[in-house]
Amino acid sequence: MPQEFSHTTVLLEEAVSALVADPDGFYVDGTFGRGGHSERILSLLSDSGRLMAIDKDPTAIRHAQARFADEPRFDIRHGSFSELQRFVEDAGMSERVSGILLDLGVSSPQLDDPDRGFSFLNDGPLDMRMDTSRGESAADWINRAGEEEIADVLFTYGEERFSRRMAKAIVSARQEAPITRTARLAAIISEANPRWEKGKHPATRAFQGIRIHINRELEDIEQVLEQALSVLAVGGRLVVISFHSLEDRLVKRFIRKHVKGDEHLPPGIPVTQAMLRQRLKTEGKAVKASAAEVAANPRSRSAVMRVAVKTA
Repeated sequence: MPQEFSHTTVLLEEAVSALVADPDGFYVDGTFGRGGHSERILSLLSDSGRLMAIDKDPTAIRHAQARFADEPRFDIRHGSFSELQRFVEDAGMSERVSGILLDLGVSSPQLDDPDRGFSFLNDGPLDMRMDTSRGESAADWINRAGEEEIADVLFTYGEERFSRRMAKAIVSARQEAPITRTARLAAIISEANPRWEKGKHPATRAFQGIRIHINRELEDIEQVLEQALSVLAVGGRLVVISFHSLEDRLVKRFIRKHVKGDEHLPPGIPVTQAMLRQRLKTEGKAVKASAAEVAANPRSRSAVMRVAVKTA
């Protein structure tokens, strides 16, 4: 029987209370994970309320089907949240969604299971796919990509300043034998890193960059944010929890853009509020995990939650 890996839901109370304003509404949990947010959302819905959840991970889908098998208000879809608009249209709920929750990044069960290939701490097959049923694994990519492409991924998505040295070391090592295990890749990267940061594994940023690239995480975020505006009802809420600066930067810029409205109106004409086409308003300030939550779950320390409401 496969081993079960636990997951502690981050910002549970804060996220769900910010999301659910109408107990009769239709909500989307764009990242089901192990269902912590979904379970709390359902507890606040009336018999008329509905929740659609989405997840890339086949293991999460199986967990959802088992956990909520007898819940008529719940529906789970296998895929990326970048397919949000199609899933919502299939449900006949376009422009009628009361709230969308996105808990970004990788889940604890994915990180903790060596067989998934996300971790540089435990050896396993170099996979890193959130959706193991499709796409190119990290091993496939790392053994075929050119040195410049690898360096660009580590620098752009991992914010790794020694990306060139690491890419060169990877290409050199794979000439001896294909790189198929996380421990070997971590060792190659660590040896190529000349300045180890205190308290941080020297392969942390590189593994992050590869993971984001393999799963198209930033592209998916950009797509789902635009689609959220299309499917939300006026007054509908968008709640996004980010775990690193690249994610949060995309979310912050998106919200700011649509709070500010149209910046390309012809100069010299009187501008009314309606002409700006402001489509969002922010709801409160960015929220971070409390000291108590961080003490109980250290992985919550980098979480940032932003909330916006659709206005038009």
